[in-house]
Amino acid sequence: MLLESIKEANDIKKIDRRDYEQLAQEIREFLIEKISVTGGHLGSNLGAVELTMALHIALNLPEDKIVWDVGHQSYTHKILTGRLDGFDHLRQFHGLSGFPKRKESACDVFDTGHSSTSISAGLGLVKARDLKGEKNTVVSVIGDGSMTGGMAYEALNNAARLETNFIIVLNDNNMSISENVGGMSKYLNNIRTASGYLDLKEGIYNALRNSGKSGHNTIRGIRRAKNSFKQLVIPGMFFEDMGITYLGPVDGHNIDAMVRVLGEAKRVKGAVIIHCQTQKGRGYEPAERHPARFHGAEPFDIATGLPSHPRTVANYTDIFSTVMCKLGARDEKIVAITAAMPDGTGLKRFRNMYPDRFFDVGIAEEHAVTFAAGLAAGGLKPIVAVYSSFLQRAYDQILHDVCLQNLPVVFAIDRAGLVGSDGETHQGIFDFTYLSGIPNMHVCAPKNKWELSDMLKFAVNLSAPIAIRYPRGTAYAGLKEYRAPVELGKAEWIYREWEIALFAVGSMVRTAESVREALKEKGYSVSLINARFVKPIDEDAIRDACREHTLIVTMEENVASGGYGEKVLDFMNRNGLRNSYLNISLPDAYVEHGNVELLKQEVGIDAESITKRICDCLSGPKGIK
Repeated sequence: MLLESIKEANDIKKIDRRDYEQLAQEIREFLIEKISVTGGHLGSNLGAVELTMALHIALNLPEDKIVWDVGHQSYTHKILTGRLDGFDHLRQFHGLSGFPKRKESACDVFDTGHSSTSISAGLGLVKARDLKGEKNTVVSVIGDGSMTGGMAYEALNNAARLETNFIIVLNDNNMSISENVGGMSKYLNNIRTASGYLDLKEGIYNALRNSGKSGHNTIRGIRRAKNSFKQLVIPGMFFEDMGITYLGPVDGHNIDAMVRVLGEAKRVKGAVIIHCQTQKGRGYEPAERHPARFHGAEPFDIATGLPSHPRTVANYTDIFSTVMCKLGARDEKIVAITAAMPDGTGLKRFRNMYPDRFFDVGIAEEHAVTFAAGLAAGGLKPIVAVYSSFLQRAYDQILHDVCLQNLPVVFAIDRAGLVGSDGETHQGIFDFTYLSGIPNMHVCAPKNKWELSDMLKFAVNLSAPIAIRYPRGTAYAGLKEYRAPVELGKAEWIYREWEIALFAVGSMVRTAESVREALKEKGYSVSLINARFVKPIDEDAIRDACREHTLIVTMEENVASGGYGEKVLDFMNRNGLRNSYLNISLPDAYVEHGNVELLKQEVGIDAESITKRICDCLSGPKGIK
């Protein structure tokens, strides 16, 4: 196998060009085999095989730099930099990450995981290179989907001022930019990047610049005439008008063509964008037919493409989807917004039922939030469905455009808490912290699927900003008999005893049930309170618990800093409540990828670890633990 000869970066250069097609086929077969077992981003990686091979042939790593936008298309890059053996443990605890990681390899120059960042990061690397007097090549690879993010255009605007080389590869896998208009475009690409042409153009411009005002007027006239002609024959004038040289479109699966255009791009003294067209899921029929399903695939059967372990019970996203459709039927003012995630957030059914009230704004969380604020100001009831880690990108818009005006926007926050295999960039463990510090914001979390439904119904009638955060995975169906009406800032007493009071938030209520059972087996008397609201907290419930219990325990799937536990402790201190106190939360750290249950054990928020900490606390001196 050719693949076995790839031991480190640049080994691909030892492969005969006549064998490139075979190597690409081996890479695809390898990716399908491994991801069918571990799960991972299959479609995007199958579509970027030849593109990545061409980059590694044209560049010298790690001296040259590749920044992968999002990074879910970087698996071939990892293979070609000597990490083949790591794919047996892809996205597993202490195993190979599914995204670029600087700590993994010198060839991963920038950690990514969120969209539309690669051009900004690449531009920074270019400026660092120039200031240090180095000569390496910097390439940012960005997908057409990521070009819907405003940050990409901010970076392009800045990159247009460059006078040194910077290559941007636009991986277009759904024909969203116009097709090649024929031989003239290819001819102009070659002419405009030929050494003689570039040297002549630079010489003429320099001479005219030195000739004073008349020379600058002449330059402007030449550029106007040149651009008028190019409008007729070049399909990338949007970029050209910004001051960025456009090359393409080029077939992203044609390695020779990609290597050739990369060579041309390296001769440009400025920012240059290579527009390559690829097919998502290429080489695996199920992924070609269902690219969305194989974007982030669970383990699957290779022959059929069907999941190896299909879901048989509803998850929280399913519950949200069902409730949204019911709410939409009852109230025509309800509208839904997503940032390129109609399937992932569960809004696909709402879109099909109420297309006029559904808005997919692309990968643009900042715009999504301010757009929702405008809808609310216009008298509608917007619900923004978004993953916890992606909502972080719109913090200013939440604070300034929604909460400052106290507009009734509902944030349905999916994938809250530990999410597992996608790791640090996707763990939703900061939302209690970054949301609850904003005036006018209300934050709650349901204990089970029934409460998610009740909280959504409560939220759309609140007439104020509110966030409901719920975890990834199976929706808990227990404690159905405990369904007190949702009241703003009010907790729900589930079991009321004495000695130990467990205040649990959202997903941790289920864990608290197990903790309570374990403690009762040890002879302790334990109350369980479903906190429900992180902002505002239920101060009356805390006072009552402090009067009736020796130890107060708070439990949350959020970092300690700024979380629910800190708010409870602050209230206790301000009111002279001196009970023993224990905060169960996540460490103020980034949590790596891995199985969620394993991660909970690792950070000490599983039932067994919590039970031990409580017992240690009771046997030790009174106070805060």
